Amino acid sequence: MTGILQDAGPVLIYLIVAGFVLAECGFIIGLFLPGDSLLLTAGVALATSSQHAPVVWGLAATAMVAAITGNHIGYRIGATMGDRMLAKKGGRYFNAENLHRVKKLMDRHGFLSVLVARWVPWVRTLCPMVAGAAAMDKRKYTIASVIGSVLWAPCLLLVGYYGSSALGEFKWILDIVLVVMVVALLLGTIVGVIGYRREMARPDEQVELDPHEDPPGEQSA
Repeated sequence: MTGILQDAGPVLIYLIVAGFVLAECGFIIGLFLPGDSLLLTAGVALATSSQHAPVVWGLAATAMVAAITGNHIGYRIGATMGDRMLAKKGGRYFNAENLHRVKKLMDRHGFLSVLVARWVPWVRTLCPMVAGAAAMDKRKYTIASVIGSVLWAPCLLLVGYYGSSALGEFKWILDIVLVVMVVALLLGTIVGVIGYRREMARPDEQVELDPHEDPPGEQSA
């Protein structure tokens, strides 16, 4: 399997990483994709295939641009929906409670919440949409989105690459680690796609993002 990954070259890895990151940051399916694992795995894959630093830094820049683009798409989707968003009744992630939680987080922390959202998988996907629906100042959101993307995607990818490169003398260990990571990534993606299909099959539920309303389950008696 490692030989196949090495023969695939950086171009395929570029396309996979960019596609995953864009989807995770801009579309509902991103709630079910293992984006963090993908970035770490991509870094390890480039290290085991002896790719030079410029290729890795180029991929880091590509992942960053994909994240920023995905954030912008998510913001536009939310802005189109307005303060009445659609969720899935009884959904695992895309539900009214999570939308309210993200809205409450943004009401309390604003700029900082967009930065922190980069590191929380399901919040990372919902935050741009909620920001757009809540009409968060676009300039402030864009600055926070860019900073958050710089701190998230390149960092995880470079940690995977340079961490693996430091163990270059133990290539057989890296090969095993890479196989395990790729298998886990594939399984996670398959499970995620199945979860997404199940989520989208649930009935729609309209959610009004009232800044003064507590999330469902946290309302006062």
